[in-house]
Amino acid sequence: QVQLVESGGGLVQAGGSLRLSCTASGRTESTYTMAWFRQAPGKEREFVTRLSKIDGSTTYPDSVKGRFTISRDGATNTVYLQMNSLKPEDTAVYYCASSIARWPIVPIRTDEYSYWGQGTQVTVSS
Repeated sequence: QVQLVESGGGLVQAGGSLRLSCTASGRTESTYTMAWFRQAPGKEREFVTRLSKIDGSTTYPDSVKGRFTISRDGATNTVYLQMNSLKPEDTAVYYCASSIARWPIVPIRTDEYSYWGQGTQVTVSS
């Protein structure tokens, strides 16, 4: 089992920045990809970004590319999501997730992730 705990959410004005953190514990060696998803009210949970623990490769959808950056501190089993130039449409609950899928699988669907954090609210005001 892997436990994930997110922190760092909050309220920010449009154009501002936030950094989310996700610390993993338990059998972290069993997972190969870390990711962030988000879910806005009334919408499905959507993929934000992923990072491979093997080769460091990342994936971003167009909606956040160039504004969000995922990074990892292997020593502390912590994954970060740096969010810049935030927009009101970025408002959502952000979830950290980890997957046992490995190359050539590049997991970007929710059903490809086995472990989830409790979520942290990000609100961007206009």
